[in-house]
Amino acid sequence: MKMYGIDGDRHFIHLHCLWIVGYVASSSLPSIPVRISCPVGRQAILPCKWKSQLDKIPVCHVQWQTPDETVFEQMGEQRWQASKFKGRVEVPEEKLGQGDCSLILRDVQLRDVGLYESFMVVDRAHSKRRVFIQSVQLSVDDYTSKEFFRVGETLVLKLHTLQAMKVVFQGRNTTELTVLWMRGEEDVNNGRLEEAEGSVVLKGLRIDDCGTYTVLDPNGLSVSTVQLTVEANEVAVTQKVHQTQDKRAPVGKSTYNRSSSLLMLFVLLFSPLIQHLL
Repeated sequence: MKMYGIDGDRHFIHLHCLWIVGYVASSSLPSIPVRISCPVGRQAILPCKWKSQLDKIPVCHVQWQTPDETVFEQMGEQRWQASKFKGRVEVPEEKLGQGDCSLILRDVQLRDVGLYESFMVVDRAHSKRRVFIQSVQLSVDDYTSKEFFRVGETLVLKLHTLQAMKVVFQGRNTTELTVLWMRGEEDVNNGRLEEAEGSVVLKGLRIDDCGTYTVLDPNGLSVSTVQLTVEANEVAVTQKVHQTQDKRAPVGKSTYNRSSSLLMLFVLLFSPLIQHLL
């Protein structure tokens, strides 16, 4: 692990020493963190203003960490990111010098939920101390929806994030889960699904497509859940009614013909009697 040319082991020891030196300076932390909520796949900004805690400092050296690990560290042009946050975290340098040490977290994942704390490392007169700035509690929301379509229409399942790995289906009358799509696994596709940019498409919906569709991330956590209801097409129902009426038409015609025949038979049978009476 290197921080722009800095040896990883030396950097780790440096961070550990800073934590020990700064523990007393940062021991009295605010009890209530700022609460931030963000949907999966979106961008979250974890707020931080260091000028409210410090006067002018010679070098802006910011750290963001969770209770388990250091997330991000920046000192001048040198930057370091934890592996699971690689390419997703940033503190804009132009804003940092102005007193804004907010952490930008892109493509937020459900596993990012938790407490984040920011610190400024102050180096003055050959002594270092770490000053606590802000704590932020991040919560992440998945997507849930109910969709209603008609037979033959198209369902578009948004993946929301590049971390979406799988789509599973559960029918209404079963507990069995069926994998319909996996990223990069063409043989899993059941022949009806089509992968589009940022979504999976199911065309030609049928009644038996009713059920729950869940998009999962690599950790098996739900990115989105869609409860789908497929109803019969109105055009098809109308055609069926017309076909039924057409089938009934010969019955009415036959009844009319039989009535006419009976009337003619009545006239033939009773016409001599009618003439005799006259």
